[in-house]
Amino acid sequence: MPKLLAVSILLLLLLGAGYGVSQAARAIPWDCSDWQAFAHSDRTTAILESLAENRGKTLYCGIDQSDTFAKAETWQAGKDRNERDDTIYSGERGIFRGFIAAQEGWLTDGESGITGVSRDRIFEFPREEKRRVKRVKRIRVGSGAADADTCSTDLAAGRPPGNLLCSDWGGWRVYDTDRPSRYRQARYIRVGIGGLPIRWEMDWRTSALMRRNQHGQRTAAGTATTITPEQWMTQAEAAAVSACQARNAKYVAGSADFGRGHNANRGSGNEWHGDNLGWFYDNEQHSTNMNQYRARARQSRAWTATCKKTIRRTRR
Repeated sequence: MPKLLAVSILLLLLLGAGYGVSQAARAIPWDCSDWQAFAHSDRTTAILESLAENRGKTLYCGIDQSDTFAKAETWQAGKDRNERDDTIYSGERGIFRGFIAAQEGWLTDGESGITGVSRDRIFEFPREEKRRVKRVKRIRVGSGAADADTCSTDLAAGRPPGNLLCSDWGGWRVYDTDRPSRYRQARYIRVGIGGLPIRWEMDWRTSALMRRNQHGQRTAAGTATTITPEQWMTQAEAAAVSACQARNAKYVAGSADFGRGHNANRGSGNEWHGDNLGWFYDNEQHSTNMNQYRARARQSRAWTATCKKTIRRTRR
């Protein structure tokens, strides 16, 4: 009898020790401080929205420990959105896609799926293997180097839109043997001055005219009537639109601007009246007097603008 009693006591101690170890492992608390249940008058919606909002967290926190939802009702709410059926719940708080087999087993206590799988991260969400990303690229465009274009051909006659801006030709100066004189008169005609040679200057940006006397003093003398800043701006915007389209991009409204004129042969003295005006000349020989020519003048301007191009690509 004493021997039988000793064995019984030993068995009870062993069983008690095993039970204690098992209970201790189950009682280790999970950190559920960041679990937030979604409140809604409809219970099913509350469960699904909570699953969506707490994506990647343990479902255990919402069921066993905090008693927010019961296993059975959680399974009932999400069973029709199983990953096997490739169905997704898209809610206000996020996206939820059903339960995998192991999760089913835990929620149904083994009646569905496989049991014995860790409850950590007990529910899953679909991960996109590829996603389309969009990036907006800004491209600066404008006229090239000063010697890349001479304004010798009109845009309408095939001049590339990325070259300099060029004004229309002015009227012809009368035939003359003196080249500086006919160039000077051609400039005066082009900006609407006319008359005898005077020391005129013109601002390249505003087309404002100044008159300088023999002492170097300057006096405001109005504005050139045949070339305006608005005309240059219109040309700059048209050139920008064409240049952007050539790059499969869109012109950024308001980004176009015109700059100083380009001229490979700047000249000196009476050959020039004001910096950065970009004068170009066209000469025509007299039909009977080979020593006489007449000239007409036009101006150039540089320009810049910004294009916007949307680049879409697939990123893993």
